[in-house]
Amino acid sequence: MTKQTKPIELYYWPTPNGWKVTIMLEELGVPYEVRYVNIGKGEQFEPSFLKIAPNNRMPAIVDPEGPGGEPISVFESGAILQYLGRKFGRFYPTDERTRVEVEEWLFWQVGGLGPMAGQAHHFRQYAPEKVPYAVDRYTNEVNRLYGVMNKRLAERAFLAGDYSIADMAAIGWVKPYQNQGQDLDDFPHLKRWFEALLARPAVERALVVGQEHRRNLADDKEAQKVLFGQRARA
Repeated sequence: MTKQTKPIELYYWPTPNGWKVTIMLEELGVPYEVRYVNIGKGEQFEPSFLKIAPNNRMPAIVDPEGPGGEPISVFESGAILQYLGRKFGRFYPTDERTRVEVEEWLFWQVGGLGPMAGQAHHFRQYAPEKVPYAVDRYTNEVNRLYGVMNKRLAERAFLAGDYSIADMAAIGWVKPYQNQGQDLDDFPHLKRWFEALLARPAVERALVVGQEHRRNLADDKEAQKVLFGQRARA
């Protein structure tokens, strides 16, 4: 495995997308330094952060030992997982057939589970008024996606062959299942997978990184103004 001598800089806040990267870094056992980006205070709009994360979203990383020994910045959680998997040769297979399988489930999470669960969180917890159609729409879609995972995991331990970045990407979005209106007892294979991943020491360490900063934003109106309703900034 590639040896990392200088810490990877992780721009982070303790959310499901942030957890993906702390899980990967803890599983790899490589040195990293956390640079907190307080998304409730608008720190994601700082010019220095936008240079490495132009979508004003965390997580992002700066690897001081990138390709050719030169620093590289990477934004978007899925791209970060792929980059780290390629660099260190772990949790992201090199065999093309197996890699495609991992990528299918990684992008399934990035394009489906994450956005739908995020909308369920929003309309169930943060919307200023309850919109029953929206609550039902996203709660039901998350339920459907949990069903997809449950069926997939009925005959296998992990989403795509061995434990991989696909599993790391998905678990953080299952962790707040109650906020999404879900009951894991309805999905026994998913529940078994979820509990097995939570029992991994690296996952346990990763999920507590910055937990002292995590709080319920349901009553924080100022933070909600920063997070919701964003438009293009000239």
